[in-house]
Amino acid sequence: MANSAQSAAPVSLSYAAGRLSWPGGEARAVCGRGGVRADKREGDGASPEGAFPLLYGFYRPDRIARPESGLAITALQPDDGWVDDPADPNYNRLVKLPYAASHETMWMAEPLYDLVVVIGYNTDPVVPGRGSAIFLHVAREDFTPTAGCIAIPREALARLLGLLGPGSTITIRA
Repeated sequence: MANSAQSAAPVSLSYAAGRLSWPGGEARAVCGRGGVRADKREGDGASPEGAFPLLYGFYRPDRIARPESGLAITALQPDDGWVDDPADPNYNRLVKLPYAASHETMWMAEPLYDLVVVIGYNTDPVVPGRGSAIFLHVAREDFTPTAGCIAIPREALARLLGLLGPGSTITIRA
């Protein structure tokens, strides 16, 4: 029997005003400390405004089991990083650490990246300075703003992953 997530129709998520919604569900959510902006720039703390594909995901194998999803889901490794230096040729891409350019460490002490979905913002093509590492990930318990990502409770994200597959999207609005 085929995985139902893989055979399901693409799911469209929508973020606005502190809520992430999808057909049949919703969750409290938080966006970037800089709000939602159409003119997103590296380091502004804003979440990008618009509609974007949900590309693939990661999980922390030392903390949770591999989640079911129609998206490709890969186990994070302690040496995974994401480049946020606009001058680097690997800007807005996954790299192995140590890495000389400025980067974000994906293997975090906080549980924020226990589950992560890569939002297809500034990925095809990558434009230096337009923003990097825009993810859908686990929210902090106090729902403090992110650096530009969309974040929801871990349990909600785990359930949502089971609905997502190729063609799924997220629309982010102010």
